[in-house]
Amino acid sequence: MFILITYDVSTETPEGKKRLRKIAKECINYGQRVQNSVFECEISSAEWLRVKKKLTDIIDAEQDSLRFYYLGDSKKAKREHIGKNPSKDMNGLLMV
Repeated sequence: MFILITYDVSTETPEGKKRLRKIAKECINYGQRVQNSVFECEISSAEWLRVKKKLTDIIDAEQDSLRFYYLGDSKKAKREHIGKNPSKDMNGLLMV
């Protein structure tokens, strides 16, 4: 499955900065960073359940925000990028 993970973590406190680092490190384990707080993840359903649980355990729901965009089957997902830092073509599906 192909999922886009975005997050916004309050970094006004040392705890917030720590949460931000933890979220980014967890996302790097499962996907590719495409913007500062945006990751493309091509993962199995089992991996998805694990990463979603880990991320929701890390954030402070009172101060932070997580968004998940479910983009369906990775074999049919299309990505288009314009500008610097082009995305990696993980399966030969990238539109240029």
